[in-house]
Amino acid sequence: MDDSRRYENTLISILFFTWGLVFLGRMSQMYLAPYFAPEFHLRHGQIGTLASAMAITWAASTFLFGALSDRFGRKTVLIPAVFAFSILSCLTAFANSFYQLLFVRALMGLAGGPTWSIMTALIEESSPANRRGRNIGLVVSAAALVGLAAAPVLTTQVAAHWGWRAAFVVAGIPGLLAVLLIWKLVREPEHDHPHEQPSWVEYVSLLRHRNIWLCCIGAIGFMSWLFALNVFAPLYITEVLHQPATLAGFLLGASGFGSFFLGFLLPAFSDRVGRKPVLLFAAAMSAVVPLAFLLPGLFLYPLLLAVIVFAANTGQGMASLIMVLVPTESVPAQFRATSIGLVTLVGEAVGGTCTPPLAGALAEKYGLSLTMWLAAAGSAVVFLVALSLRKTAGMEHGFAMENPRMKHVPLETASEE
Repeated sequence: MDDSRRYENTLISILFFTWGLVFLGRMSQMYLAPYFAPEFHLRHGQIGTLASAMAITWAASTFLFGALSDRFGRKTVLIPAVFAFSILSCLTAFANSFYQLLFVRALMGLAGGPTWSIMTALIEESSPANRRGRNIGLVVSAAALVGLAAAPVLTTQVAAHWGWRAAFVVAGIPGLLAVLLIWKLVREPEHDHPHEQPSWVEYVSLLRHRNIWLCCIGAIGFMSWLFALNVFAPLYITEVLHQPATLAGFLLGASGFGSFFLGFLLPAFSDRVGRKPVLLFAAAMSAVVPLAFLLPGLFLYPLLLAVIVFAANTGQGMASLIMVLVPTESVPAQFRATSIGLVTLVGEAVGGTCTPPLAGALAEKYGLSLTMWLAAAGSAVVFLVALSLRKTAGMEHGFAMENPRMKHVPLETASEE
């Protein structure tokens, strides 16, 4: 194995580990809500607000710091971000009121946002074209394995034995190891034009690309699906169906474990058959998960329900395609992190920020089952967006071959045909 391939595998392993831990820290509050909500007498709307506060700060920082990393380097921004995120996750354990929780989680979003755009840009820059989808999918799927599969089981079990505060500390400490690994082993990518910096006008010109607009709308749908499902499914299962929190953790863990496998298989498959058909399939399948929870009879057979949600959760594959691969293949190479950050900004600001409090308010008025319908509707939005996407190099051909004229040119000459 040559040095470049060995480093590629090392980078993917480190970023897989790091992104999984970041998502563990982010999602832990959703699975621990049944434990800390009674202590602070929180309403459904307030639980949604906690998620939305983190989403809006995450949205702003992923775009801002992603753009800064395009200009000043990836590691310069990534290392402080992961360190701050891990420390703040531990500090959540010391909150004694709703407003303290809100403040700490909002700061966590500010620290965590850059990790998404910078890590995915690092993978894009370090992967050959025929493995780009596979590598992106593998790292993004860590969110499913650690944040959606392990997190609900780990956090609820720790909370059941030692309390929810200990669970937040457990979620935060491993991130410090990730900081050390990035510092020691990750290289700063080499660019063809290291001293040539895009102008701010060129950044604004990203909006000329139709796919960027469509990906922004698709990101809203994905974020709505993700947060409506993961914020309110634990509450729906425990409060409406009167099932134990550990069963909710088990089912969501099974769903997340399925998302892990499909999260790297589907983007890898899209390297061969194109982005669009795979995205259509992922969007259609992801709606099955919230709809399955709406069938109370299935809870009589928890293992069968676990198999269904395991096989249907294509969420992380959907995220890789709509928020990373299609945007970066639609703009010049020097704007990769910025395109990811822009799409994430819109998705988080609308889907991640507005959906949780809106769903919480509607749940208080019409019942928690409505939140599962909202999650399914988010998948439908992604499906409709996928139908309208223009082909990128990776969507048109088997491999995601980079368009040579989009290597490093002004945006005015890199518009879609």
